[in-house]
Amino acid sequence: MSDHPPGAGPTVLVTGGSSGLGAAVVAAVAAAGGRPLVVDRQRPAGGVPWVECDLADTRAAEAATRDLAERAGGLDGLVTAAGMDVPGKLADLPAETWERIVTVDLLATAAVVRAALPFLEASRGTIVTVASTLGVKAVSDATAYCAAKFGVVGFTRALAAELAGAVGVTLLVPGGMRTAFFDERDAQYRPGPDAVLNEPADTAAAVMFALSQPAGCAVREMVVCAERESSYP
Repeated sequence: MSDHPPGAGPTVLVTGGSSGLGAAVVAAVAAAGGRPLVVDRQRPAGGVPWVECDLADTRAAEAATRDLAERAGGLDGLVTAAGMDVPGKLADLPAETWERIVTVDLLATAAVVRAALPFLEASRGTIVTVASTLGVKAVSDATAYCAAKFGVVGFTRALAAELAGAVGVTLLVPGGMRTAFFDERDAQYRPGPDAVLNEPADTAAAVMFALSQPAGCAVREMVVCAERESSYP
């Protein structure tokens, strides 16, 4: 990321920064002396600057990103941690639900990156996109989520080639974490009591490692999961 005056940390925009991995990244950025910014539907903790936005509205997501970046005087990093899933068979999921998953997880990722690019090019900053182990391994009852996360993998690899020498690009492939991500699912789709999940703070530490690399040194891809994570191939 770009150089800063002594005591001034990087400015990092985090989508989905009010809960789960996003909130853990926000906390890690703040602990490192940086300035986190959040785009989310819910207010983040700790008075962090934010814009309320439903990322399913990709034009609104772009506007929120530009608004926060302009107010902050620029960006050094972007972490697209927002995501959602509603498991179920393709024939059983309402079309609106299926398409919302793909929009929030994939299309909004591209929209936010697009809006942030001028600021990140100016700072020689870093983008960290968040895929999933289900972006490299397909399972039943997850056609929308797998389509979106496989898309994030392809999008990020192409983006890295496109922005080489201008903006750092890292693809994060996280395994399951101890967050509220699973809370609203039907019981059959929730991790069991013996499930091995990672702590979001540990995954956030890996994100911070990627964000901290100097210009010209890229951490291209990271798989971060519990040691006995069963969803990774």
